[in-house]
Amino acid sequence: MPPKRRSALISRPAPGPTAVPAARPATPAGPTGAGPAATAPKAPVEADRTPGRRWQAWLQPAAIALLALALLLLNRPWAPPAAPLSPAALEAELRRALTEKPLPAPERLAAERVLPSVVRVETEAEGEAGRRSPRRSRAAGEQGEGDPDESGVGSGVVIVDSGLILTNLHVVQGAARIFVTFHDGLRSPADLLRREPAQDLAVLRARQRPDDLQAATLRSVAGLAPGDRVLAIGFPFGLGPSVSAGVVSGLERAFRSPQGGTPLVNLIQFDAAANPGNSGGPLVTAEGEVVGIVTAILNPTPAATFLGIGFAVPIDSAAAAVGLPPF
Repeated sequence: MPPKRRSALISRPAPGPTAVPAARPATPAGPTGAGPAATAPKAPVEADRTPGRRWQAWLQPAAIALLALALLLLNRPWAPPAAPLSPAALEAELRRALTEKPLPAPERLAAERVLPSVVRVETEAEGEAGRRSPRRSRAAGEQGEGDPDESGVGSGVVIVDSGLILTNLHVVQGAARIFVTFHDGLRSPADLLRREPAQDLAVLRARQRPDDLQAATLRSVAGLAPGDRVLAIGFPFGLGPSVSAGVVSGLERAFRSPQGGTPLVNLIQFDAAANPGNSGGPLVTAEGEVVGIVTAILNPTPAATFLGIGFAVPIDSAAAAVGLPPF
């Protein structure tokens, strides 16, 4: 009995638009009839030309290569760690850096913080309308009206950005007209809102003010001690704004003006230069905060110039006198 014939093997077409031709039919058994018919060879499958398949073919190897490169760069020791500097080398490096670019002086930084709030205060007596250059400056600590035909120059500091200015009462006492000049040069008439003779203080309100007017930062005298650095900022002899530096010389001092008037108590004594025209200006800490209002100088001679002893009303008393919240 002849052997049973086997079915021919057929390759399935590969997915894609191009079909693979079917295999050729099997060759019949030889004339002897022995064994199955020979199987036809498989037809070659054409390469897949789908775009997505082509991208996938090289994308995975490329990603593996990039990842390996990144790991290599991250783990590569670019340079050996620097040895720590010795104290002497560190000090030398700091000196070199400070020599190339020195730090600004603390006094400069403090002054820059307060100067936008410092104003020049000018007064006119009757009959002086239209004058712009006063004939003299009143002395720091001078109290009373002075001569009726003289005008004065003093200083002030903005304490509220709505235009409230703190100055000395003796600067504006008896004036027919008051003008203030702001840091940007704007000159405005001002009104006297409040008097505090016991503290030699006055509150002014400018009728005009700069749009970007800044109020000074006020600081309590709590924690202030002799030896602390302070600045006196104002318009001595009408020049300014001028900045002088010194230290706190003492606290809780008392002073009575040679011209008479109410004795002043609980004052800050300082040695930063103050002269006629500094009255009403701020006494400023090294941090740029107003700690007092310059009000007097002590000079037993008739010269009324600075001998190294100045006095300021503590800002605690000044704030309470003008109705600001206590510290």
